[in-house]
Amino acid sequence: MTDGRRPPWTFLTNHGHVLLAVAADPDVRVGEVAERVGITQRSTLSILRDLEDAGYLVRSRHGRRTHYELQPHRPFRHPSTAHREVDELIAVFASDD
Repeated sequence: MTDGRRPPWTFLTNHGHVLLAVAADPDVRVGEVAERVGITQRSTLSILRDLEDAGYLVRSRHGRRTHYELQPHRPFRHPSTAHREVDELIAVFASDD
């Protein structure tokens, strides 16, 4: 597309964007993640549950707040990138945050 409009697709999935939001701020609120990623809070909660179920993060309560601890040495899920770990993705974007 050369007319200045963005294409309708992105390189990273919503799961990737949620993971990066949590990596940038482990105490981030669900609503803040949803706003950053551009999805609903319900979708955000579902993705956070997916990431926790797959072992990419651990959720714990600190008072009334939720704290997320990333498990960065987990492999990517796709077979073509399974030899890489998600901390490599986080490192690419960490300098921008």
